[in-house]
Amino acid sequence: MQSLHADQPCALEKIDEQERTRDELRLANRIGIENSAQQGQTECFTMSKTLMDNNPPSFPALQSDASHPEASQPATSAPVSPLAADPGPPIPARKDAQQESAISPFVQVFVGPGGILPGIWWLIYLLLAYVLFRLLGDLMHDLHFSPGRSAWWQLIAELLMMVSAILPAFLMARIERRSFGEFGLPAKHAFGRNFWVGAVWGFVSLSVLMLVLRLAGVFSFGSLNLHNGRIYKFGLFYAVFFLITGIFEEFLLRGYSQWVLSKAMNFWPAAALLSVIFGALHGGNSGEEKVGLLAVVAIGFFFCLTLRRTGTLWWAVGFHMAWDWGESYLYSVPDSGTIVPRHLLNSSLTGPAWLTGGSVGPEGSYLIFALLAALWFLFSRAYPEVRYGVVEHRSSE
Repeated sequence: MQSLHADQPCALEKIDEQERTRDELRLANRIGIENSAQQGQTECFTMSKTLMDNNPPSFPALQSDASHPEASQPATSAPVSPLAADPGPPIPARKDAQQESAISPFVQVFVGPGGILPGIWWLIYLLLAYVLFRLLGDLMHDLHFSPGRSAWWQLIAELLMMVSAILPAFLMARIERRSFGEFGLPAKHAFGRNFWVGAVWGFVSLSVLMLVLRLAGVFSFGSLNLHNGRIYKFGLFYAVFFLITGIFEEFLLRGYSQWVLSKAMNFWPAAALLSVIFGALHGGNSGEEKVGLLAVVAIGFFFCLTLRRTGTLWWAVGFHMAWDWGESYLYSVPDSGTIVPRHLLNSSLTGPAWLTGGSVGPEGSYLIFALLAALWFLFSRAYPEVRYGVVEHRSSE
């Protein structure tokens, strides 16, 4: 180390100036990293940041310095020793905030600093829907309803379930001071372009799967089960039936539920939770198996992607309707373990269950996962922009 001798005061001033410059560079580097993290806008799975927030956080201290040039000038002070000039490693002042952000988003749905949280509103919605479901059951009992008695009664029951899922959402819209359309079913887009495009995607994708099963020698069309006018009668009947089913299931699990839970835990965690519930609700179907339930969860997750990219549920409703109609009526194979009466064909699936789906139907085939992966890829390319209107939860900075 060189001695300072007579030039010691000047040398100390130079060292002090170098230390201040190094501290300023360290601060600028940290701010640059934080800004880069905030400005990285890509569609990805996140549980702590919203992808819809395009404004990086502001830094009041820096803004204050910028507005007052004289504040940014270094203050004149007495020479300081090199050891005293180095402040050492920065103290993590945000340790508590980081620990809070690490809490599971599923817990944050119900636990918060104050007010009624989104999870509570969701439970209220489900309670209202449950009450209406019970009223539906009482009504069916009073009318001596039997599931196998009439297909028309089944249509009415499906219609009442759809209404009981939608009506509570109108009340929640009043409470939330939102329009009902923000929950995914805007009336102005009903049966519009997204609906019909989704229907085409659903029918074509199912037909591709059935063609592969046919080429593999495990699916046979068989003979006609219906003739003459009954073909058109029940073809139309099941189109209406599965339209109602699509609206009911999509809105119940990806309508208000997705909207309100996205406020608490962001879009994708809410989508994962509701997709698992979607699969669990199909567990009561006769003939359903574990692989089929896993496929239902994956299909539900894909429908969440369509909601996020199109902004409404109408694309998913069209896909849902066309898929169920083609599977149950046109190709006349089990749909999630259920075979509907008065289907078009006397078709059959013969072969290993991993390929045919067994009692589940094509949705229980291992091929369904390859199909869903292809659908996810193609849909992501066809609809690259996020259009879902929910302003997601912002984690603590």
